[in-house]
Amino acid sequence: MPYKRKSRGRSKGGKGKSAIVQCSMCGELVPRDKAKKVSKRVSLIDPTLARELKQKGAYIADRVDTRYYCISCAVHRGLVKVRSREERRSRR
Repeated sequence: MPYKRKSRGRSKGGKGKSAIVQCSMCGELVPRDKAKKVSKRVSLIDPTLARELKQKGAYIADRVDTRYYCISCAVHRGLVKVRSREERRSRR
């Protein structure tokens, strides 16, 4: 059976089995090296209060929210695009 990609859609190389993560959207179990990772900073307080506190010179901590998406959910959300055969050959 031919395969579409040289890496078969994963970045594990020759290191054997990788850890499994759960998709944040549909709950599917996906290998960690195949899942699409999205991180964003989330403030713990509302923006108007944060602006006032920053003017006073306060330090405002924020946390990093990390989510993993399976390929089908990543395509649905627009995180990755479906590419033609010629576009898949290039690494962008």
